[in-house]
Amino acid sequence: MPLTQRLPRSASLLFLVALLVVPTPSPGDDDPIHTALSAVVHIRAEIPPTARTARFLGTQREASGIVIDAEGLILTIGYIVLEAESVAVTSLDGRSVEATLIGNDYDTGFGLLRTAQPLPVPPIPLGLSAELAEQTEVLVASYGALEAVRPALVTARREFTGYWEYLLENAIFTAPPHPNWAGAALIGPSGHLLGIGSLFVGDALQGEPSEQRLPGNMFIPIDRLKPILPALLATGRTPKPPRPWLGLFTEEIGGHLFISGTIPEGPSAQAGLRPGDIIVGVGDRTVSGRSEFYRAVWAQGEAGVEVPLQILRESAIQTLPVRSLDRDQYFQTEQAPQPRNPEARSAKVRPQPWSAPWSG
Repeated sequence: MPLTQRLPRSASLLFLVALLVVPTPSPGDDDPIHTALSAVVHIRAEIPPTARTARFLGTQREASGIVIDAEGLILTIGYIVLEAESVAVTSLDGRSVEATLIGNDYDTGFGLLRTAQPLPVPPIPLGLSAELAEQTEVLVASYGALEAVRPALVTARREFTGYWEYLLENAIFTAPPHPNWAGAALIGPSGHLLGIGSLFVGDALQGEPSEQRLPGNMFIPIDRLKPILPALLATGRTPKPPRPWLGLFTEEIGGHLFISGTIPEGPSAQAGLRPGDIIVGVGDRTVSGRSEFYRAVWAQGEAGVEVPLQILRESAIQTLPVRSLDRDQYFQTEQAPQPRNPEARSAKVRPQPWSAPWSG
């Protein structure tokens, strides 16, 4: 049952306002929460102006990251370090070290960094995000000590679809929003990590048109990391074949799926798709929303497969075949291998493409 059906609107809003004044643990508290907060670090990525994402995401990007092992392994959100030529990580005590991107998962949006030297902070333990229910009180922590920690409420667990060919099942939504959500830690009552901050969302409740809209944040559940972590550490990617990528943006309006943009020199742009086209089918399968569109495209096969799109343009149905890509082919990047010695970890970052938006 949706949160808005369980709590009257006035009651739920009053509760969220109350969260803003709930005190966070004091610096002297010796508890799992305080220990977890020390694992939150600051990430600064420098991107060359010639990078494909520079005009959309900028050339200087900042976010939070979470130390998850004793050897300097840091979990963050992938789009912050996309196409970076250098990454610096700063711990709560002000120590700064270089880092290298060693893994990226497009389906979730997770990015993994390894620092040149391990940071002197205890890693945060990974929790069980599957057990995180709506109405649970949590903490959202970005870099910046206690001043950057804010209480929040889990408002929804539902599917999320993004306009950039992204779909995340059972995403975690919280409110009120944290101003520095990118890479922020979602921390449960036991001090365990339950999710990584990805987005600001205009509606953290139903996610559908409604009179009741509540801004908040979307988090990637930490359970999505556990089965893919060994492969990310070993090869920088998951063992699954890459999905077909079309390089387009979509928007749902009035029960129709419009193309709102195409990525320059991407598959859709080269196939002749343009803003204003309405996607009505993939092959012989009719689609009208992002979720069914993405699943229909991914069902065509691996990256590189030709995807037959049915579009409505100027009152006529047309079929345009789009030769899909692996995102690596577009960005022409490669993962940095796991280093065999500490000196190797200071190499410049060569990141992989993302599963996150062009703009925050």
